[in-house]
Order: sequence, then C-alpha cells, then structure tokens
Amino acid sequence: MITAHAVELRVGARVLLEEATFRIAAGDRIGLVGRNGAGKTTLTKTLAGETQPSGGQITRAGEIGYLPQDPRTGDLEALAMDRILSARGLDEVVRAMRETEGQMASADDDTRDTAMERYTRLEARFTAAGGYAAESEASRIAANLGLDERVLGQTIGTLSGGQRRRVELARILFSGVDTLLLDEPTNHLDADSILWLRDYLKNYPGGFVVISHDTELLRATVNKVFHLDANRGELDQYNLGWDAYLLQRETDEKRRKRERANTEKKAAVLLAQADKMRAKATKAVAAQNMARRAERMLSSLEEVRVSDKVAKLRFPEPAPCGKTPLTAEGLSKSYGSQEVFTDVDLAIDRGSRVVVLGLNGAGKTTLLRMLAGLAQPDTGEVKAGHGLKLGYYAQEHETLDLTRTVVENLRSAAPDLTDTQVRSVLGSFLFSGDDADKSAGVLSGGEKTRLALAALVVSSANVLLLDEPTNNLDPASREEILAALRGYAGAVVLVSHDEGAVAALNPERVVLLPDGDEDLWSPAYLDLISLA
Repeated sequence: MITAHAVELRVGARVLLEEATFRIAAGDRIGLVGRNGAGKTTLTKTLAGETQPSGGQITRAGEIGYLPQDPRTGDLEALAMDRILSARGLDEVVRAMRETEGQMASADDDTRDTAMERYTRLEARFTAAGGYAAESEASRIAANLGLDERVLGQTIGTLSGGQRRRVELARILFSGVDTLLLDEPTNHLDADSILWLRDYLKNYPGGFVVISHDTELLRATVNKVFHLDANRGELDQYNLGWDAYLLQRETDEKRRKRERANTEKKAAVLLAQADKMRAKATKAVAAQNMARRAERMLSSLEEVRVSDKVAKLRFPEPAPCGKTPLTAEGLSKSYGSQEVFTDVDLAIDRGSRVVVLGLNGAGKTTLLRMLAGLAQPDTGEVKAGHGLKLGYYAQEHETLDLTRTVVENLRSAAPDLTDTQVRSVLGSFLFSGDDADKSAGVLSGGEKTRLALAALVVSSANVLLLDEPTNNLDPASREEILAALRGYAGAVVLVSHDEGAVAALNPERVVLLPDGDEDLWSPAYLDLISLA
C-alpha cells in the first residue's frame, strides 16, 4: 500500500502537483491519465521512491514493483531469464547450481564431494524460494509477453529495445509484489501480449497504478481514475471505471459551464446596477456592497477545464536531393551465433514511403540504426545519394543528449537558428519558460518524444527514419503526428505497431524482416502490424 499526504511536485518554478492526498490499497486498480508533460511519469517515479516530492509525505507498506518508460538494466551480460528470476533472488541460486553441476562431474573425488554437498544446500534454497514451479511461472509469463526460450537464453545486451522492455515487464510481474507502478506497459507488445496483460491486470490481487494511452487496457482493468490536470496542477480522483469516468467528467464539465454562465450573468446585472447607483452619493455604500457581492460570486466559481494544449507538428520541407537519396545493399547482422537478419537490400527514392514489418527481435530498430549510420552491419553497406539529409527518430530517444538542456538539444540540431527562433520552435512543442531550460534527462517519455520531433522539424531532412514515433503520446498529440505524416513530401521509412500511423503514411512498399523480402504495399499487411 502507498499513502500520499499533501504531496507537491515541482520542476523548477513550475508546479506539477499541489498538495495531493490519496492512497493506493490492495484491489485499487488505478489509471493515471493526463496530457503529455502533466507529470504522470514524475509522480510514479516519486511513488516508487526514485525521486523525492517537493513537499508532503509518501509512506509505503509492502513491496513495490516499478516499470519505468525507458527501463535500463545494469548488467548487459546477464541472461534474459536470469534477469527475470532476479526479481525473487533466484538468479544467483540458479547460476550457482549450474556451476556446481559442472563441478559434480569432476574426476577429482574431493572436488566432486564438495560440489555435491554445496548442490544440496543450493537446491534447498532454490526450493524454499519456489523452486522449479517459480522457474516455470517465470517462463510462462515471459512466453505470454512474446519471449521464447531462445530469447530467454540470450544476454540482455544482444536483445532489441522492445525485447529488453518486455524482459523488464516480465520481471516486474513475476516479482509478486504488493503494488505495481506501470508506465506505458503496452509499449512494444504485440496484440496477443496486450490481451494477456489485460487479463493479468484484471485479476491482479494487489494494487496498481498504470499510465497508458491504450484506452482498451484502461477500460478493461481499472476501477479508479486519477486525472492529473496540467493547467491547475491538481489530481482529480474518480472512484469509477474508465467509461463511467469519461461520462462523469463530461457531466461535471457541462455542469461547471452552466453554473459559470448563470453566475456570470447574475454578477453582470449586479455590477451594472452598482455602476448606476455610484452616481448618487446616498447610494455609494450600497453600490460598493453590490460590487463586492458580484466579485465574491465570481471568485467562488469552479474552474472550467481549459483544453489541453497540443504540440503543433509539421515535418520539414525536404531539402533538394537526387532520385535515390539512400540505398542499402546486402545488410546482415548477428549477435554471436544468433542471426538477426541477412542480405537486406533497400532503395529509398525521393518521396517514397516504406514500412518495415517483422516480429519483435527481427531487427527493425537495428536496420533503422544502420540506415542512420549509428550501427554498422556485419556485411553490406549503406550508401548516401546526392543531397541526402537524414532525420532519425529513435524509439529509445538515443538521439537526445540527456546531459544537456532542452534548448541545447534543439540548438545542436539546428545551429543556424537564433536563440529566439529556437525558443519559438520549442514553444510550439509546449516547451516554454523554465521547461525549455530543464535537463533532457528529467523529461517524461512523451516530452522526450516531443523534443525529438522538434529536432526533426528544424532539420529540413528529405529522408525520415521513424521508429515507433507515436509511442508515449496522448491521443491529441498522436493525431498531430498522423496529420504531419500525411502531409510530408519527403521519403519516410517507418517502423510502428500503430495501425493508424501506417495508414497515415499510406506506404508504397513493405520490407519484411528477418528475410528482407520486399513487396508492394497491400491493405492485407495491416493485419500484421499489431502482431509485429
């Protein structure tokens, strides 16, 4: 259980949350919603104990499992299965058992006898921690999240970003903790895994808070909704499921607007009457009292919700280039004995639109990183054509320098812009005032997405490489990206699980990984997108 009392959150001078009091108990399934940048990620980090509130107090009882938007694992040499088992401390025991099994086969009697005694002790610890049933449970959770035995046997460093995130999600779910804090848990999941996760969370016996832009997940799982209002810095709490919350919020808003209109009308009558009475000295006091009454009436009104601001996004006017600004020939990539893809050829013509499809781990992100020049193929080469100007959006925001400020990141992307122009662009992406001067490292996933997209807007790129550009975005911001995709005149290579993003791109061709087969686009491929 987590209890928050009068909690305040600030970023610089900006108040994200002011004196919020609430609690998360067993059986509370809470959807935390609000526009990008409202402070949802900051709040979950604070609840998890990774940061401290600016004011107020948070107390925690029981164990907490926290899945951040961009999970980072320390040991890239650890096996994926060991990483999951580490949630219950089983990884070290299993590793020691594997080593001891080898020593038990020793020809040396003393070594063998010592190993057998050690193995007995280790097996007892293993059994006490759940034993083979726990290991089977971990495998089952991993399989439902699309992680097969082959992937579980690989080291973390050889996995794709999507696979690493699913390993972290499997680890959190396997931990069996009392309270879960999940920040966009459906990112990088295919349709079957999302359905399984919905069922899992519906039946979760503890409490959880989930940040998600997947409305179907919220509809299926939550019994409470916390809305973080970015305009007022307040946490509105609804003890309702998702559909009832949407209806209640709409009803409340209509009531507030109606009450405000009626009260403003009455106050206007009082003020008009007070103005007439002020002309007579004998009625000056009565006029003053009327004016004060009108002011009290207006000050007591509930705030009418201000529409959330949305970043204004238009991809750049592409710089002139030759007929085929980007080509790739014979690309292949392996990690050790594990082949990711082989012999991929690609020709990106001016203004062409290509979508890359493949299951998680098929190498989609790796291919885009090669095209962007950030990763080297084992074989083959990438060739820049005449006038090529690349813009790369990375799903894990690796194009951002997290040690620099928002302003500094955009200035490095567009060194020819003046400081005024840089801040003007950032303002259109909702980074104004102090927000423009904060470190990129403290941004939420949605804010990092906006900053990375702002860098693309000022790039004048004629080939955009977009890797899951709609992840972490609220619905209104997502629609801005889709509109920008429809109107962009340059070439696009897109990787996405979002059917709407692919439909907005209206692709001409599809590249299927890991085989590298190329085909003309057909609506039949839409069925593969949510599964990819």
